[in-house]
Amino acid sequence: MTALTLSNISKSFGAVEVLKDINLTVEEGEFVVFVGPSGCGKSTLLRVIAGLEDASDGTVDIGGDIVNHIPPAKRGIAMVFQSYALYPHLSVRDNMALGLKQEKQPKTVINERVDKAIQMLDLGAYADRRPSDLSGGQRQRVAIGRAIVREPKLFLFDEPLSNLDAALRMNTRIEIAELHRTLSASMVYVTHDQTEAMTLADKIVVLRDGRVEQVGSPMELYNNPANQFVAGFLGSPAMNFLKKAPVDLPENGTLGIRPEHLKLVKGGRIKGTVTHVERLGGDTNLLVTTDQQETLTVRLFGQDSTAVGAAIELDFEDAAAFAFDQENQRIAI
Repeated sequence: MTALTLSNISKSFGAVEVLKDINLTVEEGEFVVFVGPSGCGKSTLLRVIAGLEDASDGTVDIGGDIVNHIPPAKRGIAMVFQSYALYPHLSVRDNMALGLKQEKQPKTVINERVDKAIQMLDLGAYADRRPSDLSGGQRQRVAIGRAIVREPKLFLFDEPLSNLDAALRMNTRIEIAELHRTLSASMVYVTHDQTEAMTLADKIVVLRDGRVEQVGSPMELYNNPANQFVAGFLGSPAMNFLKKAPVDLPENGTLGIRPEHLKLVKGGRIKGTVTHVERLGGDTNLLVTTDQQETLTVRLFGQDSTAVGAAIELDFEDAAAFAFDQENQRIAI
């Protein structure tokens, strides 16, 4: 069964067109991530799905029902925001239960669902505390629990980890992934962080300027980007792009090489000078200025003693490289 179908969705604010003819399907139980740079329209698209914004054109179908004219509370969705949006005077338990009380659910149903969510999110020791007594990660788990108890057709996440520090982001990301596996729920997740997209998604939707650039699994997009934008957006460190390439390219073409595919090789086709070194323990990143005055990042696995100022030679397997034409579309090398 299809959890969500977007058909020809467009959205304008006055003369500014923010979303442009978007078509997308989310299958039952699928985890779909919207990713793209600031201003690409990903949060607006999520708000159109939720009913917080009206589409200027097109239809939103949730679980087989067209919901364009149905208010958010009746769409069968639950949303987790970047801000936790918890009531400061209510306990963890009462924050989770409030929506069910407003729906006038029986007390037994409320208690059963809240207890289950508290156990699932390991919040038992904090059930009677107020949000001010919790860490940022715990508050976000309460916000997720508030969504879980609704038992929605569709979970919507709007950059839920943005307010957390790096360690908490990783821990909460793992918890969300485990939650998805446990619930087998349909989830749509918005982020600007390509690491979140790569690690969480069954399917990634890459957006730019209100349009869908490419849809696919994380590895499909990483290994087979349709264009230079997708190739450069996914991957850390980002893909290198060369105009002066040691392979045949069409006029104004570009060669793309991922940092991990560049190797230090005596007699390599690319020659340059190391201008910066990042020693990360498990990896070493070299920033290199080529003899053609282009900049490359080289990712070396493990520790490496190459120093700033060193003259080096690099090479790569042609099969691992990407070529793009002057319209930035992927072409064969």
